[in-house]
Amino acid sequence: MSKLAAGVTGIVVLALFVYGGFTKFANPFASHFTIHAIVPSSNDLRPNSLVRIAGVNVGKVSTISSIPGSQAANVTMTIDDNGLPLHSDATFWIRPRIFLEGNFFVDVSPGSPTAPTVKTDHVFPLQQTREPVQLDQVLGALQANTRQNLQILLKEYGNAVYQGGPAFARSVQYWLPAYKYSSIVEHDLLGLQPHDLSNGIYEQGNVSASFNAHPQALQSLITDFNTTARALASQSANLQSTIAQLPGTLSAAIPAFNALNAAFPPTRALARALLPGVKNTGHTIDVSLPFINQLRLLVQPSELQGLTHDLVPTIPALANLTNQTIPLMRDQVRPASSCVVQNVIPWSNLQITDNNFNESNGFPKHPAYVEDLQLLPGLAGESRTFDGNGPIIRLLFGGGTFTYSLNLGGVPTFGSLLQPLEGVQPVPPPNDQRPPLPTRSRPRAAR
Repeated sequence: MSKLAAGVTGIVVLALFVYGGFTKFANPFASHFTIHAIVPSSNDLRPNSLVRIAGVNVGKVSTISSIPGSQAANVTMTIDDNGLPLHSDATFWIRPRIFLEGNFFVDVSPGSPTAPTVKTDHVFPLQQTREPVQLDQVLGALQANTRQNLQILLKEYGNAVYQGGPAFARSVQYWLPAYKYSSIVEHDLLGLQPHDLSNGIYEQGNVSASFNAHPQALQSLITDFNTTARALASQSANLQSTIAQLPGTLSAAIPAFNALNAAFPPTRALARALLPGVKNTGHTIDVSLPFINQLRLLVQPSELQGLTHDLVPTIPALANLTNQTIPLMRDQVRPASSCVVQNVIPWSNLQITDNNFNESNGFPKHPAYVEDLQLLPGLAGESRTFDGNGPIIRLLFGGGTFTYSLNLGGVPTFGSLLQPLEGVQPVPPPNDQRPPLPTRSRPRAAR
């Protein structure tokens, strides 16, 4: 290598080492992450002032420029990779490095992770920055008149705590229901439907606009309120005794309001149920007016007296009929009704079971009242009282092709049928003995 090339190479290497020593080997071609923060006042903040997050250096202040027309300043900062990412709700606070030194740095809170991440050259507004509080500002805020007013405030506050402390302690027990019902009120202010709260705020704006449009009325309201407050102050003793009775009133009123609140749902349901009737009330009244007119004409003296005169002979007869009806209903109708209910109806619902006539040959089980009409086919011959199970036998005679001789109690009897006799039901007793049935002197006529 020639001496010229060796000298140039040495100069370049030396320059790189010098640059690395001063810049900590920062890449000169890398693009820096730059942000802007609008601060109320830059104080003694200077370029190259440090930018820190939780005490760790993450960048430096590049430039500070004033904003025309205000004391605010635009602070431009470059942020290293260890200070990223920054979120849109990040905050910036200019703080002194040492309290009496007067050297400042920018303390950054990177924001919440849920907020969006900002990009380079993002501008943070004035609401997200704070300036430091200097010692002279603290001392300047406590002037002689301010200190005097502060002394008066502390003295009066001490008297208030000393005198009203016991009453304040007694009021603590009422805080829980007060907070509870206040939370209910605040929750109800949200509304039941979407935009209830926004509509309420909008209407409140209309009210405020009305106050603004009528300042004299608002002034009169404040004046009247002052008069009312003066009147209350003049009656402070009575007001004190009234407030002393307030806890008892509230104790009685709260259960009453709870009962009233519980009565609202059924009241609303009743109101909804009454709506159709209320809607038809007008039409009902219109239709009822002719009837009321005729009823008024009917009860006028000329009509009512004649009706009373006509009813005079009838009323004694009706009273006599009523007196005679009572024994009839008590001694005749009521026993008969009880007999029907307790005996006839249960008996008529009994199921008739026959071993020979059953479901197998077309005669299913049936209640007893069904057999009331089964007597009709047997009227042309031998039948029971009303069916085949009664104790009384009735005989009807008629002509026919087939003649049969019967021996009834030793008396020969003849009869004829249209068809051959196939059998009897019920089956005759063994040895052809007569069933133990009562006999009559003469057979009863069939009905």
